[in-house]
Amino acid sequence: MPRLILFNKPYDMLSQFTDRNSPTTRATLSDCIAIPHVYPAGRLDRDSEGLLLLTDDGRLQARIADPKFKLPKTYLVQVEGDVTDDALATLRGGVLLKDGMTRPAQAERIDAPDIWPRDPPIRVRQTVPDSWIRLTIREGRNRQVRRMTAAVGHPTLRLVRWSIGDWTLAGLSPGAWREDAA
Repeated sequence: MPRLILFNKPYDMLSQFTDRNSPTTRATLSDCIAIPHVYPAGRLDRDSEGLLLLTDDGRLQARIADPKFKLPKTYLVQVEGDVTDDALATLRGGVLLKDGMTRPAQAERIDAPDIWPRDPPIRVRQTVPDSWIRLTIREGRNRQVRRMTAAVGHPTLRLVRWSIGDWTLAGLSPGAWREDAA
């Protein structure tokens, strides 16, 4: 049976087990997960939080990470400004980025989710409001969600991946993990 680990990656942690070449010590997966022979299926940037799947099965890893399988990934995104209907419509239709058009996304404005506080907190500007959206994409370009929200005029302040396919973060606090059926 392949192993599948659901991990809530904290902010400021690398999506890898080692950081040998860095002059400064940075948090890695090995700070929280001591299971041999499991590897991340995909990535989550250091400044992003949320669901990271790890497995010991190469085929499962490819099925999760490879965009050709179009596995939906849902993000809770705190953005700068009040999200407009036009911005949401653009996200739903696909956004032109420097590396081409994105696939259409599911995008909706949401109330601030009941999730853990970020450490450190996001920067707050008294004169600029912020809002939250739920964004589901079916591809995984480098920093894609951040680039999409910036392209529609709402830079990302906080990014939490909530789900990948049917797997969700529900019940996992930052740095915690659980094993699940593959």
